[in-house]
Amino acid sequence: MRHLISPLDFSVEELDQLLQLANDIEKNPERYKKACSGKKLATLFYEPSTRTRLSFESAMLNLGGSVLGFSEATSSSAAKGESVADTIRIISCYADICAMRHPKEGAALVAAKHSKIPVINAGDGGHQHPTQTLTDLLTIKSLKGRLDNITIGLCGDLKFGRTVHSLIHALLRYDNVRFILISPPELKVPKYIIESIEAAGAHYEEVTKLENVIGKLDMLYMTRVQRERFFNEEDYIRLKDSFILDKKKMSLAKEDMLILHPLPRVNEISVEVDEDPRAVYFKQAQYGVYVRMALILTLLEVTV
Repeated sequence: MRHLISPLDFSVEELDQLLQLANDIEKNPERYKKACSGKKLATLFYEPSTRTRLSFESAMLNLGGSVLGFSEATSSSAAKGESVADTIRIISCYADICAMRHPKEGAALVAAKHSKIPVINAGDGGHQHPTQTLTDLLTIKSLKGRLDNITIGLCGDLKFGRTVHSLIHALLRYDNVRFILISPPELKVPKYIIESIEAAGAHYEEVTKLENVIGKLDMLYMTRVQRERFFNEEDYIRLKDSFILDKKKMSLAKEDMLILHPLPRVNEISVEVDEDPRAVYFKQAQYGVYVRMALILTLLEVTV
């Protein structure tokens, strides 16, 4: 039995197989619509989620399975003080596989240690979000045809963004990936992430202006610059417009640059950019369903 707690839990070869399976699911959905008939997915979401939870539910329903679970801690026995370890022991009696989101880092790992069914980490605090990373990799591979030899800009909140941290770690396993890290000084990538990039021998640069580097990028991964992360309002107002993607900045980008975003968006991408064919963040959300379908099949060892 396997779990997915970190995007690095799968080897590069296993990731390639997973992404190939997701591509086949996209092309041949009818082939998979009864693959998990009789199987149950438990969704244990201790904090709010729209895309991730519904994406998991859609994935299991598309496979012919069923879903049970809760969407907030207050509607579970956690409100009475039940531990994660006890909850997963009980859920193991009811379901075949589990997707868990929790505000505390390491909660999914604790669950995996006490579970009799595969556990998928659907986000644990500011730590990991591996299925978003799988979604990002599938989007890039499907639309660019490769995961190596790319220049990716990561823009916005690079200090607290778990999606950014997970994606950097995943891409470091591919050849000739160059990182351009675009953020306010207050929201720079943590030192341990920089150390990982340097240890892998990958190229990176840190900048504070998106328009100065957008022309170099094959991909731009946008995240929200969060007002609440700043110590004072003046600094936020001074910096925030540097990290809003609009038509003017897009005019400086390559014709085949892709724009990704883990969503939700607030104002960091102007709605005028939505009609640009390079904006693939809504398509990215659809890829999230395919990759979660592939992951469920892989962890349940279902072959079609």
